[in-house]
Amino acid sequence: MEDTDTAARWFLRGMGGIVSIPALILIASFVGFGVLCRESGLTLGESVFMTGSVWALPSQLVLVGAMSAGTSTLVAAIAVALSAIRLMPMTAAWVPLVKAPDTPKWHLLLLSHFVAVTAWVWGFMRLPNAPPAMRTAYFAGFGLTLTTVNVCVTALSYISAASLPPLVAAALFFLTPVYFLTALTASARYHAERLALGIGVVLGPALRYYDVGLDLLWAGIAGGTLAFVGHKLLERRRGAA
Repeated sequence: MEDTDTAARWFLRGMGGIVSIPALILIASFVGFGVLCRESGLTLGESVFMTGSVWALPSQLVLVGAMSAGTSTLVAAIAVALSAIRLMPMTAAWVPLVKAPDTPKWHLLLLSHFVAVTAWVWGFMRLPNAPPAMRTAYFAGFGLTLTTVNVCVTALSYISAASLPPLVAAALFFLTPVYFLTALTASARYHAERLALGIGVVLGPALRYYDVGLDLLWAGIAGGTLAFVGHKLLERRRGAA
């Protein structure tokens, strides 16, 4: 009973992590996602299911773009999988942090669903301060609460979008891309990252204007590749100088 009570207390502490700046920023961005889903012609059920099952906002944006463009299910699934590849090394780094010697593998499999950028950052900030045996309960409290809250936020923003003034709806519509752009810009450390963002800002709208399928995915691939090549050329030129 003592172990159960202790695990329950750490689960509740994890739930309290919802009151933090990263979590609140993510919640605000899901307000924009709900409006985006409605403006893109998705149903309420599709929007809510997407948040709970995909649980990675960039991948959800790729999926919304694919669905609104009429892309086939197979192509949309491949696009989402490619956009989620970045979560693989994050999960690999997360497992040793949260795993205790007697942690069942199925616990890790279930909790890995919540490993996205916000939960991953929160975990590396908070989990080292928790007893190893209680880290799964601690992370579960945060991950489950964060996901549940944002599922509700998606539904509420989707429903309320119809009754909002057009200017407010438009502002919420752009909240998600603005959040990602500012967050990525603030966290960029290398010239290649800033160059990729700049190319994406120009290339994304251009591909959308010319109605290129999977415009968000192609903008990311092309922007990242061009930024990488440009970064290497700059380094080579500096080395030669």
